[in-house]
Amino acid sequence: MTGTIFRRPTMPLRCVLMVAMLLSFSVATAVADDFYAGKQITLIVGAGPGGGYDLQARVAARHLGRHIPGNPTIIVQNIPSRIAAANHIFSTAPKDGTMIALLQRGILLAKLIYPSGVRFEIEKFHWLGSLNSETAVTLAWHTAPHKTAKDLFDKELIVGGITGVDPETTPRIYNGLIGTKFKIVTGYNSTAQIALAVERGEVQGIADWSWSSLKAVRPNWLADKQVTLLMQGALKNEPELRGLPNAIDFIRNDADRKVMELHFTQKTAARPLVAPPEVPAERVALLRKAFEALAQDKEFLAEMDRAKMEFDFVPGPEVDKVVAQIASTPAEIAERYARAFSPEQK
Repeated sequence: MTGTIFRRPTMPLRCVLMVAMLLSFSVATAVADDFYAGKQITLIVGAGPGGGYDLQARVAARHLGRHIPGNPTIIVQNIPSRIAAANHIFSTAPKDGTMIALLQRGILLAKLIYPSGVRFEIEKFHWLGSLNSETAVTLAWHTAPHKTAKDLFDKELIVGGITGVDPETTPRIYNGLIGTKFKIVTGYNSTAQIALAVERGEVQGIADWSWSSLKAVRPNWLADKQVTLLMQGALKNEPELRGLPNAIDFIRNDADRKVMELHFTQKTAARPLVAPPEVPAERVALLRKAFEALAQDKEFLAEMDRAKMEFDFVPGPEVDKVVAQIASTPAEIAERYARAFSPEQK
């Protein structure tokens, strides 16, 4: 008589691998959850004190820690040069997730304009999100003769600039592509410094200041009608600025339009948050999740509202798409963009 042999059903290899991956992920998550306990995170701000970037970073730092397992303390440090800040995060900063940065959006296109000074690759950063998308405004002090956008083409407007940053790069590209007559005085470290220069009469205005920052840093300028808004700049018009012409409206041909759109693409991720390359993936995921939670934090949002700072969070995966779009810019558009800055076209 032949006996019957009963075998225990075996788990398919695919299921075994799936279970192993889930266990591995759980262990990695647990390690990440424990990593920040008792630690400190340094949030580098690639801008000077007192401006919109700095103010947003300091409010975020007061609330972000409670959304990170281990509740680390978070301190803010300023590196006013946006390229120096990006170079530092890319090459020098610790790669363990204890240093992150809020960088100026200009770093997204910096390699096209200042290739010799850039020692980072935007594709290799870990993009954690963006605190805002932005619309630029061009404004003149009330004593300046400029009252409409048309005056920018007829009369020279003296504006303050920060080397390599929007208040300097945007008027250069406006001069080159649409024929405005901005005269740029560079050497300032922040828009807050330029605002003081405007009030002291050193310059007549600002060619590119984020609408949200203007409302937060100098609300009295608007309330007391101390400035005239002349133009906005973004891929889409800001509803609050209804009737204010967009710089894109003055473009004369398709090639120039593509260059201007490239310049404005960076404003869709206007306050980008990054972690250095080589930070472990589980910590990057944890930091992304923390910023997404911050975007729903009632205490944080209330403080932002009291400070009259807008908050329009862009998640990390969406910033990845912006970065990929910029990184894949056709060579002819990239070259035309660079030529718009050096030499300055009239």
